[in-house]
Amino acid sequence: MSAPRREVLVTGGGRGIGRAIALRFAGAGARVFVSFFVNREAAEKTARDVELCGGAAHLVQADLKEPAEVTRLIAEIEKVAGRLDVLVSNAASGVLRGGLELSAKQWDWVLATNARPLLLLAQEAARLMPAGGRIVALSSLGSQRVIPGYVAIGASKAALEALTRYLAVELGAQEITVNAVSAGAVETDVWHLIPDGAKALEAIRAGTPGKALVTPEAVADVVFFLASPAARFIQGQVLTVDGGYSLRA
Repeated sequence: MSAPRREVLVTGGGRGIGRAIALRFAGAGARVFVSFFVNREAAEKTARDVELCGGAAHLVQADLKEPAEVTRLIAEIEKVAGRLDVLVSNAASGVLRGGLELSAKQWDWVLATNARPLLLLAQEAARLMPAGGRIVALSSLGSQRVIPGYVAIGASKAALEALTRYLAVELGAQEITVNAVSAGAVETDVWHLIPDGAKALEAIRAGTPGKALVTPEAVADVVFFLASPAARFIQGQVLTVDGGYSLRA
């Protein structure tokens, strides 16, 4: 008898890393709930591709900063699937400014956008998760390393990593694992929005031992592994996926 289809939520699943994660689970036959906030067109394309890869797709729009929106999102998953096996908290945004230039409003917005959703989602999703449930959050090297203009994003990712550890302890008794993946510079279209982004990417490529940038698919493979039975004893950890870039002093 075949194993039941896994029910997977990927936030920010329309583009970049989130899209790659959605397609990775789809290739294993999962039903993927693709959560988006603004870009419906990108999310719809991901949903179509999920089905082409052999999975099932369900689109959900939500502002993950808002508790009521998260409650509605999880309620829809419960109505459609009855349970949730894997939660991937990937959606993020940010403001590129130094600490002395950052406004209080910008600080609050970035923290609410990048760190709060993991807390709200875990609170709601845990009740739908059976033993063996998996929660994976997406972080970045800016949580540990100083990157110019990255102060609010870096602080939000540091908060997310701390929350990962606390949730791992609280949910461990339910046999739910909570981990994070800290990605290095991943070659996505977001770099086109950053001043001198292409130049920065090439510098990172040159500084990586293998002279190659991390791809969204490489990050998706690690997320997929953390959501597998093979990773059942990995709990409360942050796995770095950067091709070795952060090894250099």
